[in-house]
Amino acid sequence: MAELVRTKQITAGELVQEAIIRIEKHNPRLNAVIHTMFDQALTAAQGPLPDGPFQGVPFLLKDLISTYAGVPTSCGNRLLKNLPADHDSELVRRLKAAGLVVLGKTNTPEFGLVPFTEPEAFGVTRNPWDLSRSPGGSSGGSAAAVAARMTPMASGGDGGGSIRIPASCCGLFGLKPTRGRNPTGPDFGEFWRGFVVEHALTRSVRDSAALLDATAGDDIGAPYPAPPPNRPFLEEVTTEPGRLRVAFTATPFLGHEVHNDCLMGLQAAIEILKQLGHEVVEDAPQIDREIFGVDFLTIVGAECRADMEWAAFSNTSTCCSHRRSPNHRSG
Repeated sequence: MAELVRTKQITAGELVQEAIIRIEKHNPRLNAVIHTMFDQALTAAQGPLPDGPFQGVPFLLKDLISTYAGVPTSCGNRLLKNLPADHDSELVRRLKAAGLVVLGKTNTPEFGLVPFTEPEAFGVTRNPWDLSRSPGGSSGGSAAAVAARMTPMASGGDGGGSIRIPASCCGLFGLKPTRGRNPTGPDFGEFWRGFVVEHALTRSVRDSAALLDATAGDDIGAPYPAPPPNRPFLEEVTTEPGRLRVAFTATPFLGHEVHNDCLMGLQAAIEILKQLGHEVVEDAPQIDREIFGVDFLTIVGAECRADMEWAAFSNTSTCCSHRRSPNHRSG
């Protein structure tokens, strides 16, 4: 799409109009987009756009963490659904600088706590492949929108699977980058003590890599930047990796059963890796699921309480990203 805009075969305004048509057509049955920004998007598309790698490409923001000035960040919460943010988060600034045009915010479970997207504030989001099924969560609205081809990409965040689960449910590519890879400022040092990293749901590895190139890098006040990559992520997509030693396991770290469809998919991936000449071995790190579960839930419970206390007593803008107390920031 960006190449079509750069070569003047299509305008950014035409791309945005097409995305609006698709959202209006598909969203009533999916409930993926819960806040539209069509007027802002059309205005942005008709004006001068940054000469970034995704100039003019329509985009959707997950309605959790990321703040867009003048628009609510509801976090799936009824109290926060009508409170607009007063500034863009650093990640949103970088998405805009990449040339992306934001058309709206996507549905998420309340405070991103569960792997399905059914908040009381906005209702159930459905999987475009089968309306009786969930698109997963917490980035379920973003995944459903991209799978339904409303936009080619949409943002997500992942603490315990919130990008990876919806990607799996909706047949998309979902990457949780290394912590510290994408910016968390200006309001946060880290999310969920470092568990959560923001990135995106895409239709291809290529687009995810190019987007990460556009957004990666620490911002002012970051408690720990990730080491810089050896080369652009987009180059990794076309660079031969050599012969790799790849570990796999069919045993879940935390759950008890794996669906047969998933086991078949795993076996197919193993065969492909072997055909490509890689060494494939069955192995996995040893994790005490009980200890890990308690530790993870302790952190998430504390963070959730902080969010609820903020929501109860704050009269400023959006959820999660405007907590001013130093106790709610790291570093």
